[in-house]
Amino acid sequence: MKINNLEHFLSVTDSGKTATGIVITSHDASISELAADCGCDFVWIDLEHSPLTIVDAMHHVMALRGTNCAPFVRVAWNLPYLLKPVLDLAPAAVIVPMVNNARDAEAAVRACRYPVDGGERGFATRRATGYDRDPLAGYLELSRKEPRVFVQIEHREAVRNIDDILKVEGIGGVCIGPCDLSASYGKTGCFEDPEVSDAIDLVREKTLAAGVLLGGFCAGPFWSDRFMNWKAIGSDVSILAAATRRLIGKK
Repeated sequence: MKINNLEHFLSVTDSGKTATGIVITSHDASISELAADCGCDFVWIDLEHSPLTIVDAMHHVMALRGTNCAPFVRVAWNLPYLLKPVLDLAPAAVIVPMVNNARDAEAAVRACRYPVDGGERGFATRRATGYDRDPLAGYLELSRKEPRVFVQIEHREAVRNIDDILKVEGIGGVCIGPCDLSASYGKTGCFEDPEVSDAIDLVREKTLAAGVLLGGFCAGPFWSDRFMNWKAIGSDVSILAAATRRLIGKK
């Protein structure tokens, strides 16, 4: 839907280019507006590893309306009661962490779709219908595919089960979480280690071959030669810290 800029994001990925964005962990919604003005195609609003509340997430999502930047929201866990209020914000996508098998993926999809489409989502509209401005029938049609459900692959068990996960109907994308994934092999942050890099490349290749949208947290040179449909190239805090250290070093 136009209020979440999903159309623009998909126009970038459909063209064969990589959409780029950043992870948001700070309260100030002007950071999302800034990201949009800087040319980000999306922001990843993180409710898993940050002090952000659902109200903060709402403000970040609203700050992107009227831009070309799509809001993704990562929830803290694969639970309906955590997904439900996020879905009511009408983001472009939700990122569901630690999806390790097809059952986890099916549960994530069910939580994001209404019963008429085989899901278990509770009914609410708010922003998605322009606060009751738009016809309900049109919204219900959009709700069959929005928001996109991105399942996060961040454990070696998920790598073993990637074929079954990719077969789950309703998956809107795969998101690689490299830090937790490497940790599950006992090699935290060692992306160049053959066991870790092979696991990442296996997920990449199978996801792309299946025609499923592929993205993830892709900060650093390891990712420069690895194609993804979308890449989060850093977090707000890490980017600010790096720029600050660089400026201090020039004094």
